[in-house]
Amino acid sequence: MDFQPTQDQRNLRAGVRDLLEGRYGREALRASVDSGTAVDRGLWRELGAAGFFALRLPESEGGVGLGLPEAAVVFEEAGRALVPGPLVATHLAAGVVPGAAAGTAVVTAFDLGGDLVAYLGEADAVLGTDGLPEGAPVRAADPLTPLHRVRRRGGAAAPGVGSVYGAAYVAEGALLTAALQVGSALRTVELAVRYAGEREQFGQPIGAFQAVKHSCAQMLVRAEVARTAVYAAAVTGEPGEVAAAKLLADEAAVRGARDCLQVYGGMGFTWEADVHLHLKRAWVRAEQWRTAAEAEELLAAELLDSAELPDPAELPDPAG
Repeated sequence: MDFQPTQDQRNLRAGVRDLLEGRYGREALRASVDSGTAVDRGLWRELGAAGFFALRLPESEGGVGLGLPEAAVVFEEAGRALVPGPLVATHLAAGVVPGAAAGTAVVTAFDLGGDLVAYLGEADAVLGTDGLPEGAPVRAADPLTPLHRVRRRGGAAAPGVGSVYGAAYVAEGALLTAALQVGSALRTVELAVRYAGEREQFGQPIGAFQAVKHSCAQMLVRAEVARTAVYAAAVTGEPGEVAAAKLLADEAAVRGARDCLQVYGGMGFTWEADVHLHLKRAWVRAEQWRTAAEAEELLAAELLDSAELPDPAELPDPAG
């Protein structure tokens, strides 16, 4: 059995990368940060026209007719480019919310649990609910992930992820978010390696020093292990593998951005460097659809269910 990407999947990756590099390169990213534009409606429509949101819809319904493995590849590229907006929610809403598939509607979701909703001010709909709930803006770590705190009627707290969406929605949302994290993790590896080759200290590039080499190597290992887990989970769709993929991808993205920041040194702490944007986005995504604690609980439950426990009648009598 061959688990390598097919030629069609490689072509899909290349096409999405070309689209995003031309439409949402670094200059566009920094312009979004400076202007506070969290969702570019023009870009959203272009993504819709390219089939980003309708990727898994059947062709009979106007979609592309591909599967979760292809979606993972596409979302990885979006994560690499740090494209902001509720990409996962709008993708899941294709075929459910009018305009989502074509990118003419922006759909967010209760994917953070509790009473926080991302992109509520930019959204046309919230997945799984009627109308847009009222919310008050709150300060967010990521400048391109605005947050609102919402309350339900009667003052009750907003529903959590599991109480609003079924297991399939949560699993798919977690997997696609993991793919975004993998793309970001791989991008921070590229940034760290490039900077380590350019920045000189003591007459040589800092990448020549063993400590920097080890840091970059560890970043790459974490990112590639997470990528493998995401691809495997996209093929099998098993809940445990999806949970493991999200767990590994969150770690790769957060720790990768932190290590990249260390390679950059003092420059990494400046607003001009892009490293902090990857770190802040990784923090947010780690809380979306399935947290580390939730993934660990799911994996522990699966391990317990699969364990062959002895029959109590066959155990020796402790009394002798």
